[in-house]
Amino acid sequence: MFQTHSLRFRVAFYFALLGACLSLLLSGGVYFAALKISDRLIEETLHAELEDSVVRHQRNPDFIPPDTLSIKGYVLTDQAVGRDIPDEIKSLPIGTQNLSLDQGNYRVLVEDRGDARYFLMFETDSQRQQEVELLNFLIVFALAMTAAAAGVGFWLASSIIAPVSRLAEQVTQAEPYDVNLSLSKLTRNDEVGELARAFDRYLRRLQEFIERESYFTADVSHELRTPLAVILGTVEVLEQDGSLNDKQLLRIERIRRAVQDMIELTHALLLMAREHSSTTVDQSCSAGLVVSDCVLKYQNLVEGRPITLNVNLLASFDLYVERPLLEIVISNLIRNAVFNTESGSISVILEAGRLVVQDTGHGMGPEELAHAMERHYKGPSSAGSGVGLSLVKRICDRYSWTISLSSQEGHGTTAEIVFSPATPALL
Repeated sequence: MFQTHSLRFRVAFYFALLGACLSLLLSGGVYFAALKISDRLIEETLHAELEDSVVRHQRNPDFIPPDTLSIKGYVLTDQAVGRDIPDEIKSLPIGTQNLSLDQGNYRVLVEDRGDARYFLMFETDSQRQQEVELLNFLIVFALAMTAAAAGVGFWLASSIIAPVSRLAEQVTQAEPYDVNLSLSKLTRNDEVGELARAFDRYLRRLQEFIERESYFTADVSHELRTPLAVILGTVEVLEQDGSLNDKQLLRIERIRRAVQDMIELTHALLLMAREHSSTTVDQSCSAGLVVSDCVLKYQNLVEGRPITLNVNLLASFDLYVERPLLEIVISNLIRNAVFNTESGSISVILEAGRLVVQDTGHGMGPEELAHAMERHYKGPSSAGSGVGLSLVKRICDRYSWTISLSSQEGHGTTAEIVFSPATPALL
């Protein structure tokens, strides 16, 4: 499809504009020059006929003035006052002027020579018709020049931009990990070639960066999971120690749960770090079960505080999503509600395709609400690092879920997630 914002169109348009301007200037110059030459020829013809008529009249007082299709003449003398001279012509003053009669339009020259007044008339209708035909020809010429300039401009643009188009196509198809790609081989040693070499340098730097990130991800995955596995094994041994009392076992249980959460969180963050990971997974997880587990995780944080934590599971459905990522989303919303509520209630509502977490805490003002999901943004009442909600937003974007926040300062906050049915999320 021909795009009006493309470089080809712009080049063709400006070529057409240049052709139109040049052709208009040329046509206008030719037309006005033709008008001037035509008027001058008429004047010279009238003066030449006048001189000839004067000479002939002096030789023969009874001579007959010229009377042709283009030139007519009259002579006014004392012996023949106004004979055969129309009144419109007889009343003309000395000089050159235009005159319209029933027979047509004329250019009239009036001069006194001796005792006679001479009237020479040049019929201008045919001349003006030729000028109109010339004007029509120049208009067609200008339009043809404009169209030709546009065509030449488009052809030149296509020829000039072809290397750029090929380069753009190769860049579009290029993958950062393609180490064998060399764009500079596809171009010549010109400006486009310099651009291709710049892309090659950028791709090499990007490949080095991706390689470092891959090593870092692999190292982090190994170095974090190993000590966490050791801690988890130690916790399991302690849980089997019969000499521990219930309070100690409860604390060990919290440690085990925290370690398990860290293992799952590490796995989730590694999943998020994979650029080419597909959002479609083979297994599903129960949204209701994940909500219950997340609420249980933070239940101890509201014990002994004037806060009521309400959970309403109004629907049960599964989601095609990595469970750790769904836990991150729900846990962050519940944790924010717990940390920002000193007293009142927190409601977690799971409906068909929809999750709502509502609290009666501090709330947020309009400015804080507008930046709440930006990375590292911390509001005046925030105790976190400003990463939680931005991570929630990234996960929602990954699965085409819609997250929205509504809040009023001093009256709490409501977070809502709509699980989009357009993706293979709802089972």
